[in-house]
Amino acid sequence: MRLFVLLASSVSLLIAPTVFAQKAKSRGDSAALIARGRYLVSGVGMCGDCHSPRNEKGEISEAQWLQGAVLTFKPTVPMPVWAEKAPKIAGLPEWEKDAAIRFLMTGIAYNELPARPPMPQYRFNQQDAEAIVAYLKSLAPAK
Repeated sequence: MRLFVLLASSVSLLIAPTVFAQKAKSRGDSAALIARGRYLVSGVGMCGDCHSPRNEKGEISEAQWLQGAVLTFKPTVPMPVWAEKAPKIAGLPEWEKDAAIRFLMTGIAYNELPARPPMPQYRFNQQDAEAIVAYLKSLAPAK
């Protein structure tokens, strides 16, 4: 019995660093994924331009980042499906992870319809779409 306890303790001491290293790596990978998503949302997709309200000076309200906004611009020709407001995307309320990734890769939403203009039909690759979703899911949803 003592031999069994000694052997079990030795094995757990050998395995523990590997388990903790994997968890730390996972947290590091997650942080890197979220940082990549932040870059894509802010610098590439420019999502805040439509999905964030603006203050009286016309500047994006950082306190309401990606909390949805009324669009202040209109098409120059009549367009019946034009969206009058951009939805809240912080926290991705009402979106399942896989549906959001598919939307960013294909432009087709969970309701099988394309995004309404002026939302572009992005064609992000799998890794970028996953990063964007990880970042948006990491944000606190609008109240």
